[in-house]
Amino acid sequence: MESTFKGIRGSDAPCVLDMDDAATVAGGVEDTYGEDRATEEQLVTPWTVSVASGYNLLRDPRYNKGLAFTEWERETHYLRGLLPPAIVSQELQERKIMNNIRQYQLPLQRYMALMDLQEGNERLFYKLLIDNVEELLPIVYTPTVGEACQKYGSIFSRPQGLYISLKEKGKILEVLKNWPERSIQVIVVTDGERILGLGDLGCQGMGIPVGKLSLYTALGGVRPSACLPITLDVGTNNEELLNDEFYIGLRQRRATGQEYTDFLHEFMSAVKQNYGEKVLIQFEDFANHNAFDLLARYGTTHLVFNDDIQGTASVVLAGLIAAQTLLGGSLADHTYLFLGAGEAGTGIAELIALEISRQTKAPIEECRKKIWLVDSKGLIVNTRKESLQHFKKPWAHEHKPVNNLLDAVNAIKPTVLIGTSGKGQTFTKDVVEAISSFNERPIILALSNPTSQAECTAEQAYTWSKGQAVFATGSPFDPVEYNGKIHVPGQANNAYIFPGFGLGVVMSGAIRVHDDMLLAASEALAQQVTEGNFEKGLIYPPFSNIRKISAHIAANVAAKAYELGLASRRPRPKDLVKFAESCMYSPIYRNYR
Repeated sequence: MESTFKGIRGSDAPCVLDMDDAATVAGGVEDTYGEDRATEEQLVTPWTVSVASGYNLLRDPRYNKGLAFTEWERETHYLRGLLPPAIVSQELQERKIMNNIRQYQLPLQRYMALMDLQEGNERLFYKLLIDNVEELLPIVYTPTVGEACQKYGSIFSRPQGLYISLKEKGKILEVLKNWPERSIQVIVVTDGERILGLGDLGCQGMGIPVGKLSLYTALGGVRPSACLPITLDVGTNNEELLNDEFYIGLRQRRATGQEYTDFLHEFMSAVKQNYGEKVLIQFEDFANHNAFDLLARYGTTHLVFNDDIQGTASVVLAGLIAAQTLLGGSLADHTYLFLGAGEAGTGIAELIALEISRQTKAPIEECRKKIWLVDSKGLIVNTRKESLQHFKKPWAHEHKPVNNLLDAVNAIKPTVLIGTSGKGQTFTKDVVEAISSFNERPIILALSNPTSQAECTAEQAYTWSKGQAVFATGSPFDPVEYNGKIHVPGQANNAYIFPGFGLGVVMSGAIRVHDDMLLAASEALAQQVTEGNFEKGLIYPPFSNIRKISAHIAANVAAKAYELGLASRRPRPKDLVKFAESCMYSPIYRNYR
């Protein structure tokens, strides 16, 4: 047999049987770099090939097309024999992947399959997500991403983004330089302390930045290579994670005080030094006590945005503006009651007050008096002011103390009830029946995520209000039939706002975020709700048109940035909507030379 091989190779070619030990390491392939001869204790160099062709091309997610490589591409890029002979279109690949994903019984299995696809074929992943956004959004984002974060250590296979821990203190700039992309436009960063309604998940909160940036690309068209997910690992106070053998983060208590402040300041300074003035830094799922401080501290020096405070506020305001078209009247005609006075609740309240002030020309202090908040200790009133956190103090109004939500509803008689408590089933039957008793069409928004933490379900809201509620949630719910009528619950999902908002900031070259830009985003979203949507009781448009919606939001945000003198890209494009659409990343396969 070996003589036959020798004839094929040529008479001068060495035979495996004739080679010395040094040449026969790893099955006869010369061990050029000494990797296989090295003992386990010896150091070796991790050599790589820099140009993607052949085998390496198939494993580069940005350029891999799988079986869609043409005959010409297979010939010129050394792919012969590395692929089966069939040539399959991207559309057929998409149908096959969707068919496979639908076979999984558990949402987490679908999530893992999608993450594997993203790591293997980037364009196919985004094509899949864009074309099937309503079906896949609950998988790549809430509610499934919450479960993925809880189990991130167990399902972790390949790192996505940057993990910057306290071990890197003093070296954060060096860590940022390890990321291969230099032209970063959007960073989503978390410290994992308040992941959705699930609490402190430490380093495993990385699922949130990864998921958010997937939506920045799919829904807002920001290039994947311009997006950078980052987790700041400052420890965790979650005992279960600290004792979990699969936990991937620092096994220490969460840093606080000056240590935390210094670490964050080094990070923010390093980002600006490495990526410049115009990189958008989106804070995600920081605890209340840090979220407000970070936004206040860096809002004047960096291009920063907190989705939990500002994104949530903008999307909720959009729904309320749209509801006025459905019900008649204006925002100033309503009385608002919130359950939850954290970063989401107070952020929404402040943006509502700003919009009412803008519409009525009344001082914002007067507009705030239309808005009431309930926290864990009851209604926020003046007599509690001294003990309140600073971000709650503007909402302390004159009223006698009220201890619970039901009593607050009966006392305040709100027309709008908004839940941001992070606690499920807090909009009880008594609460919904009470608000429905003095409102013909009460607006009820159960916004807490994931689904298990929603203040009430769609079925409960429609049933208890006898089908009269204008209802929306933070997580998706199926349509509900009540008295022969189908009610379709809206979803006040931040994914309506932040992708388009980010695109608007990027395409205008904005250097700071201003509240008026958030109002502009809300108004643009509200304008996308059609008569057909209103007929179904919806106050948000369907996600199937999300790229068109994002283009309009981006245009409105960019226009406001130019108006405020915050935009650096000159000259201003004549048609901002068309310019936004032209800036959007396309996941269609490219042809290679």
